[in-house]
Amino acid sequence: MGLNKKPVTGMKDILPEEMRIREYVQNVISETYSQYGFTRIETPCVENIENLTSKQGGDNEKLIFKILKRGEKLDVANATTEEQVVDGGLRYDLTVPLVRYYSNNSANLPSPFKALQMGNVWRADRPQRGRYRQFMQCDIDILGEPSNLAEIELILATTTTLGKLGFKNFQIRINERRILKAMAAYAGFAEDQYESVFITLDKMDKIGLNGVKEELIGNGFEAASVDKYLKLFEDQDNTAEGIRKLADTLGDFLDADIREGLIEIIDSVEATKQAKFDMVFDPTLVRGMSYYTGTIFEIAMPEFGGSCGGGGRYDEMVGRFTGQNVPACGFSIGFERIVLLLVESGFKVPGESEKKAYLIEKGIGKEKLCEIIAKAQKEREEGRQVLVVRMNKNKKFQKEQLTAQGYVSFEEFFSEANIK
Repeated sequence: MGLNKKPVTGMKDILPEEMRIREYVQNVISETYSQYGFTRIETPCVENIENLTSKQGGDNEKLIFKILKRGEKLDVANATTEEQVVDGGLRYDLTVPLVRYYSNNSANLPSPFKALQMGNVWRADRPQRGRYRQFMQCDIDILGEPSNLAEIELILATTTTLGKLGFKNFQIRINERRILKAMAAYAGFAEDQYESVFITLDKMDKIGLNGVKEELIGNGFEAASVDKYLKLFEDQDNTAEGIRKLADTLGDFLDADIREGLIEIIDSVEATKQAKFDMVFDPTLVRGMSYYTGTIFEIAMPEFGGSCGGGGRYDEMVGRFTGQNVPACGFSIGFERIVLLLVESGFKVPGESEKKAYLIEKGIGKEKLCEIIAKAQKEREEGRQVLVVRMNKNKKFQKEQLTAQGYVSFEEFFSEANIK
């Protein structure tokens, strides 16, 4: 029986044309983020299993690719629990590894620390359009900055990058976890019920207001609290003025500083943005990660029909490693979905050097071959991309294939016997 030539379910092979686009996008991301003072770092793809299962990754903790212990440490015959045979796992995001990295190296890092990470992560998720089990993430994070400057810089850096890639008329949806909690408290829900309420609220864009109401009541919540809660979402204003109106309704349930902080972020970004997009206050935005403590945001793109990235503030996560909390905020761009949109739109990488092919007939002499290669080397030094390849029998089809790969000119070299 032959070996299986297909990649593992949820993984994919990347063909040359897409790879060129991926490399271009990575370069734009890296160059733009560096202009904002972010420094590239790298963390291992394998993390200690206790870090990955510390209840900081939300539903992603159910999707971990776990790694068995090795050698004498692996004793499957006598094991009674998973912990006895598993000690590591493939990272499911870049945030948990970053916080471990910062906790281990903070003495040697500047404050605030502005980190850029680009790398693959793995989730045993159900594959679908734009979602794979192995995929690239691109994160920027600021650790050690308690003010709204962190959110403003993260949003501006990310949206500037998207603008450079040709995206426009998208939205940055923004909310605050403490506003979510204030709304739940105002409606009369108990604090230990908040997360359950938020899980249902997060489905608002799929099941609508009535669907959320039916599910909350079906989950046993009192109808009076549900009605009072959902009334907050009726006729909502997605601007800074909408935040003020909501805050007036919530009264003492919401601190004025939280309201003004979110308005400051929206107004500052709108006043200084370089790309064409809108800041939209969305009180239904939840974000699934349990580690978020404050501002949360997502990129909404009409072309994709969903989120193409997101992030937020997670001020208590470093404290899980060190015992001392450090203010932290991050933004992850949806790299795979961005690339998918570019590929489907027929995007061509701008500024590529001229691509030229040297077609050499089989049987050409060694001296002539060296002369041709030396000529190609000289053209490469001058900045051209030159492919040296043997000539096929079906030269017409060969040229058609090379043209499809972006080669715009050809030079043919024949053996002396066939020179006419």
